[in-house]
Amino acid sequence: VMDSNNILSKMSSMRLDGMYSLYKNMVGSGQCDAITNEEFLTMLINAEWDNRENNRVERALKEAKFRYQAAIENIRYDDDRGLDKSQIIRLSDCSYITQAKNILITGFTGTGKSYLASAFGHQACYNGYKVMYHNAQKLFAKLKNAKADDTYCKLIAKIAKQDLLIIDDFGLHILDDIDRLILLEIMEDRYGIKSTIISSQLPVKVWYDIIGESTIADAIMDRLVNGAFRIEIKAKKSLRE
Repeated sequence: VMDSNNILSKMSSMRLDGMYSLYKNMVGSGQCDAITNEEFLTMLINAEWDNRENNRVERALKEAKFRYQAAIENIRYDDDRGLDKSQIIRLSDCSYITQAKNILITGFTGTGKSYLASAFGHQACYNGYKVMYHNAQKLFAKLKNAKADDTYCKLIAKIAKQDLLIIDDFGLHILDDIDRLILLEIMEDRYGIKSTIISSQLPVKVWYDIIGESTIADAIMDRLVNGAFRIEIKAKKSLRE
């Protein structure tokens, strides 16, 4: 018993929480005697691995600040939605992130654009990528405030480091001069290096007008649309109904 307590104490001080829980349960139930040393070691290592992986995913999901709990396996493929299931499944392997490509999701309000964007985001967290989720209007407001209190550079650098940036509900208001330059800086930082998902009620062709100022709009759209995967949810009826 002393040996077991000593080992448990050392596991605890080394923060081997997965090993600690398994070892404590197995010693308490006398299961250790029924398996070989190799099997026991394998079980301990797997328990620690699983525990750390679960903690990592939990941290990644918390840091992403998703608006919705969402999962790829819960996406609905009703006929009127016009979603290509094979495309969604292909994208869920996160290869678009390794290729630094964007995903543009469009469709009427309430048809599940934000949910789909969030589901891709959750999947990216599970696969070990750093993700940040923002509502478009709140993101621009946050960055404007950051300009006022000298935290802008720090925040824009944090955004640039994310493997996946999700900008939700883009286009609900026309961008002003500051918004435009902020978006251009974000897209310049990410182009060809990191991935961005944008969801919008408006079709991509009118995003130029939303951004405004043709030279900047051209620069932003070129970085956004070039090589991007497009998903148009065709349903006209809101899922919320």
